[in-house]
Amino acid sequence: MLWEYVPEFVVDDNYDSGVFWYDNGKKAIPLIEPYAELPQEVKFEPIQGEQQSIWDCQTDTENNLSDETYDDEPIDEAETKREKKLTLRDIFNELYKYAVHLPKKERNEFYRDNLLPYFADEESMNGFIQSNIDRKKRNLVLRRVRMVRKANLAQFNYFCTFTYSDNLHDEASFKKRLKYAFANLCKRKGWKYIGVWERSPEKQRLHFHGLFNIPDGQMAGELFEKRDYNFSLHNMRTTYQNTYFNERFGRSDFEYIDNKGRLGESLAYLMKYIEKTGEKIVYSKGLPQYFITDIAEDDVATRIGIDERKLLLFDNFACYKDRQYVGTVSKDTINKLPTNN
Repeated sequence: MLWEYVPEFVVDDNYDSGVFWYDNGKKAIPLIEPYAELPQEVKFEPIQGEQQSIWDCQTDTENNLSDETYDDEPIDEAETKREKKLTLRDIFNELYKYAVHLPKKERNEFYRDNLLPYFADEESMNGFIQSNIDRKKRNLVLRRVRMVRKANLAQFNYFCTFTYSDNLHDEASFKKRLKYAFANLCKRKGWKYIGVWERSPEKQRLHFHGLFNIPDGQMAGELFEKRDYNFSLHNMRTTYQNTYFNERFGRSDFEYIDNKGRLGESLAYLMKYIEKTGEKIVYSKGLPQYFITDIAEDDVATRIGIDERKLLLFDNFACYKDRQYVGTVSKDTINKLPTNN
């Protein structure tokens, strides 16, 4: 059965921007803006050697590299527009971004209709599809674990949402300038963050949700209280917005996180959106997963895991560095210990 949905489309040189349909060497994505240009021919050269590499057994870390981005440095525009030779895995990744929204039957038909031309028979195609679906599932588990580990060590204190005004930006300039603002704040004021780009369900308007660690005295601009109407909840609410971001982008919402429960809720929200859309997690640099310490045998409750290679420690275990006592595990103690990603 042929795929019946025929979207309007535009050419886009950003390979992370959306779904690609491949037809006689043309690359296209669904039309989002009404003033977008019509499609043009672009060069598409599948590379057999790289296509075959998708069957290689890779480590979890290798599988997961393409599922994250790090935004501490300004984007090199020349780099993003450089020609990229696509592999079958690249094609599947782009198809997956769209198919994740479809019912299961339509999703399977979508994969089949777009991938069958690249395979000699359906059996090899089905094996390729299933192996890549399994890869996506494994990566999702790893992403969830990694995000929780980083968040627990980062000591986030704000959950923030940023939305742009049409009077200040279009979608492209909003995304570029906000990322640049984050990079400067991370470098100059020590901010750290984890977040995702999200589109509102009805209007599909782009905004950014993130957990932020903003050190004391390093807030950009000033927070102020504002009471307005929430169209989603259909009631009035009080929010805290920021002058620096409102003046430059449109609207910002800052919610102070004062307990582990609220941090868990914020992480669950981000992960739910990532699972639903397949969107990438955006990290600032310098967010470790682990801290490194020596421990005393008396602090080991038991050994667990495969071949008992992991240690279950008591909650108040002591930390040592170079055989010197640092302190009982706590925020201040961890800050004195080396970390690792």
